[in-house]
Amino acid sequence: MAFVQLENLGKRYGEIDAVVATNLSVEKGEFVSLLGPSGCGKTTTLQMIAGFVEVSSGRIVLDGRDITHVKPASRGLGVVFQSYALFPHMTVQDNVAFGLRMRKVPNGELQQRVDRVLKLVRLHLHAERYPRELSGGQRQRVALARALVIEPPVLLLDEPLSNLDANLREEMQFEIRRIQREVGITTLMVTHDQSEALSISDRVVVMQAGRITQIDAPYTLYEHPRTEFISGFVGKANLLPGERDSAGVVQVCGRGDGELTLSLRPEKIDLRDVGHGRLQGRIVSRFFLGSQWLYGVSTTLGELCVVRRNDGSAPLAEGTAVGLDWDAALLRVLSVDEVSA
Repeated sequence: MAFVQLENLGKRYGEIDAVVATNLSVEKGEFVSLLGPSGCGKTTTLQMIAGFVEVSSGRIVLDGRDITHVKPASRGLGVVFQSYALFPHMTVQDNVAFGLRMRKVPNGELQQRVDRVLKLVRLHLHAERYPRELSGGQRQRVALARALVIEPPVLLLDEPLSNLDANLREEMQFEIRRIQREVGITTLMVTHDQSEALSISDRVVVMQAGRITQIDAPYTLYEHPRTEFISGFVGKANLLPGERDSAGVVQVCGRGDGELTLSLRPEKIDLRDVGHGRLQGRIVSRFFLGSQWLYGVSTTLGELCVVRRNDGSAPLAEGTAVGLDWDAALLRVLSVDEVSA
């Protein structure tokens, strides 16, 4: 049996269904991200697991125990909030020890556990500092240490990196994953950032309008999105009209309409000399992203997005006529979105 089990979980506010009949199984030690746009129900789902929001229907099972109506404090879960929620008048050490003191853990054991978790998050040299004296990433690690020190069965992360700048956010992604693997704790993270979800999760749960639309490993989710919404939300995607030939092989329909909607990732398209390739076009925009160039190419099928690695050579100029080519095996057939965003 799964370590965390959501069974037909639902939350209704008046006439609005925030979360609808959600089923999810999380194995012990697994890192699962709930990914989706604002208002999709991911935070409400996490808050129901934590006990902060009352469940309207269904149940939550933790390690075989029904905790649906158990008070938050009695669930024993570790929670890291978006705002960190640190006490500004307490040192790092005292912030981390707070939960243990509330549980009346003896001083000797308390100090050992605090010292151990501060070393885990690499803040043992900052134990006597105050939150105002720390960087954003260090404050995040204090919040993480405070959640872990109580030795919870599950760690819940609510948009933990959203307040950090881009470079620090990427650094903390790896730090959170390192700590999670070292401790081996079952973790659920809420995020709207697909790069976060893809980089550190074992599995990603995509939510839309209160419902789960796909659950998969990051690579599978990116390479095999089920719907138009997922293909565009998890990375960039070119949507193309498609059809099946007499042999049943999927191909792009040159007419501009087709029986199928196909997804093709920008990096799967090769730019060729004009006159070569499956489709002809003209570059109408370009954006430099450091390691790569992002081109907008006008074609008879609309404007397509193409990514090309920056190999140090001169970029293609706007107005350049080009051919576009791709491996037909990389085309993905999309289902009609089951729910509207």
